[in-house]
Amino acid sequence: MSAERPPRKSGSRLAPHKSYATKSKDPLRRPERRNASGNIIAPEGQKNFSNAKALPQHAIHLERLLPELLSFEQPADRVVSRYFRAEPQLGNRDRALIAESAFAILRRKNEFSQFAVSGEGSQARRLALLGLLSALSEGGLGSANRAESAIADLAHVLKPGEYEWLQRFATVDPAALNPLVRNNLPEWLWDAFGKYPGEDTREELAKALMHPALLDLRANTMKTTREELLVQMNALGGRYQAIPTPYAPDGVRIMGKPALQNTAGFKAGMFEVQDEGSQLLAYLLAPKRGEMVVDFCAGAGGKTLAIGALMRSTGRLYALDTSERRLANLKPRQARSGLSNVHPVWIDSENDSKIKRLAGKIDRVLVDAPCSGMGTLRRNPDLKWRQTPEGVLELNEKQMNILSSASRLLKPGGRLVYATCSLLPQENQQIAEAFLEKHPNFEAVPAAEVLKPLFPKDKLPLGCSLDNPWWQLWPHIHGTDGFFGAVFQKKASVSALTVDKDDEKSVKVKSKKVVKELK
Repeated sequence: MSAERPPRKSGSRLAPHKSYATKSKDPLRRPERRNASGNIIAPEGQKNFSNAKALPQHAIHLERLLPELLSFEQPADRVVSRYFRAEPQLGNRDRALIAESAFAILRRKNEFSQFAVSGEGSQARRLALLGLLSALSEGGLGSANRAESAIADLAHVLKPGEYEWLQRFATVDPAALNPLVRNNLPEWLWDAFGKYPGEDTREELAKALMHPALLDLRANTMKTTREELLVQMNALGGRYQAIPTPYAPDGVRIMGKPALQNTAGFKAGMFEVQDEGSQLLAYLLAPKRGEMVVDFCAGAGGKTLAIGALMRSTGRLYALDTSERRLANLKPRQARSGLSNVHPVWIDSENDSKIKRLAGKIDRVLVDAPCSGMGTLRRNPDLKWRQTPEGVLELNEKQMNILSSASRLLKPGGRLVYATCSLLPQENQQIAEAFLEKHPNFEAVPAAEVLKPLFPKDKLPLGCSLDNPWWQLWPHIHGTDGFFGAVFQKKASVSALTVDKDDEKSVKVKSKKVVKELK
């Protein structure tokens, strides 16, 4: 299942701390002051920085965070969240800048690491400053989206010599850099993008993946409308602006990074944070009221809730997952949403007895399969450094096994949707084609045919092609995360098919193999 991660706590800009009011003759060189737990509070003798966009301790926190972050032993969002739990004195705005800077370093690791060979201070200090520069410009947390303004926002952070050093970085011509450096990709992924989407467009794709993703919301139509949510979001004031998403009918795009988890609308379940591409995926499944539907790899339930809203809280929607932790995250989201047709179900494998009882009874099944996540690199840039070609091959076997198991749930005429948040054909088209070869009782349904009602004025619906039946969204073309979708339908004549004893044994052997894969 595509990992849906809860929104990182964020804010507009950095809030003042009470201890900022003390004075100092030299604000650039201050000893640290700590609380009883050993955590940094405010630097001793600091001036009033109430209007500052970045403060010295932000660079200090980044320096401490980077060694574990760059070891790539665990997901970056988990590392950052754990660090923030250990530093409870940090406010939402502090966390926003530190987190955005950390993820900027991951997005542009090759480029930053090469330039950080120069300069003064430790390597971690130099990387921290480059990350702050990016967060204050491209990340939208500074005075303006320009390097010059970001450098000015760092006035209280920079030591003598660092100002000129950052100015030199801002004037570097990317065209003079090695392609792997300026596009910030590992060699294997750069080569893969050269084959698909192709050498002519891979650099455009790489550049799109280096920019932070915009903040998209899905209006919960059980409680509000997109129009009402737009008014509510624009009432936040400040630099925030809410606009409709260009494609998803219930989507709202936020220009800026407000602390949404503190808003009344979030607490009342008026919206969910969800990428526009992820919202559109629910329309590939196109569930109807009163149907029996399964989200086979539900995770934390972002797509589950979107499907439930399309069903208008009727019928039964089973959210299956092998992770109790992920399903636990779904429960409070479901409670806020007001949906009563969602039934989270923990399964130990795809052969769990709970699944067997549903075999042949389900109208629609979504398989949001475990994947490399290469379509989400704007949000999860550590994945490109943590993933390997060998890891993708292991995922391919798991993807096929899960898809085959989920297909058994469908009744004749039922719809099966296979989806990933990947851009790699070996996780997408190749899996879809292999599934059809092994399952003659299913046929592909063109995505253009399914999405035509959503895009009635377009000759070809978003993400669709005349060359194949699949659905593919690209960050550099559509401004969404990268998504793939394949729609299958179980042939109505399947009820007349019989399975002989040898075939039945074959199915059992394959099932045992899938269980082993999922453990």
